[in-house]
Amino acid sequence: MTQPSSPSATDVPTATAARDGRIGILTFNRPRALNAFSSALMAEATAILRDFVADPRVLAIVVRGEGRAFSAGFDLKESAARGTRGHAAWRQVLEADFDFIMQFWDCPKPTVAAVHGYCLGGAFELALACDITVAGEDARFGEPEVRFGSGIVAMLLPWIVGPKHAKEMLLTGADRLTAARMHDIGVVNQVVPDAELPAAALAMARGLAAASPEAVRLTKRAINRSYERMGLREALREALEIDIALEAEENPVRAEFNRIRQAEGLAAALAWRDARE
Repeated sequence: MTQPSSPSATDVPTATAARDGRIGILTFNRPRALNAFSSALMAEATAILRDFVADPRVLAIVVRGEGRAFSAGFDLKESAARGTRGHAAWRQVLEADFDFIMQFWDCPKPTVAAVHGYCLGGAFELALACDITVAGEDARFGEPEVRFGSGIVAMLLPWIVGPKHAKEMLLTGADRLTAARMHDIGVVNQVVPDAELPAAALAMARGLAAASPEAVRLTKRAINRSYERMGLREALREALEIDIALEAEENPVRAEFNRIRQAEGLAAALAWRDARE
């Protein structure tokens, strides 16, 4: 496997690229922050994905996380420090978040999400946007946004699992859903022991890479267009508009969550959120 060059200690990238034969490997690399999606990580991951798309040697892409998790989703600390206010500012932020997720749906080459540990919020949406998801047995999934007064950036879940499962997950903000449960409702394609996840994800990607690249590209486009003809793209944009309005209105639950986070830290804010159950 071709590994990227080692960065200096003062310039560690938040996303890295590697190649294993015909497979490109995109790794989220903020393990201390559970690979939370910072603006730097999003920019670096986007550049890597574009490079893989442009590289004729790469026929399939594995997306993974370094350390203990796939990703905890969008970086709450960075979001709080940004101090975003008003519809226009929130539109800029959330449209960038939306585009970051949807580039995996739109990627002309097949993508495999290799999920271990936490896969939450925007990271869960990103895994949904990938073509195939392979998960370790101990992976935990969820979208807890409603529990701290926020909304969903890319409302893909109802299109994958239907309204009943989507409402149960999104309206409760459940964030400890097992890989087995996600497999049962169609979010995850394959569940394997955690130790076997890297090999299983690569094997899945190699199966995709073994097929005709042009046939894979056009078949993926045909599947995606089937959903888009049913209104997926328009529905996602309308859901994004709702999320922009929700974030801009500064509801009291999110205000209190942010107040505790700023005064006492993220752990205290999460404890307050969980105590509301």
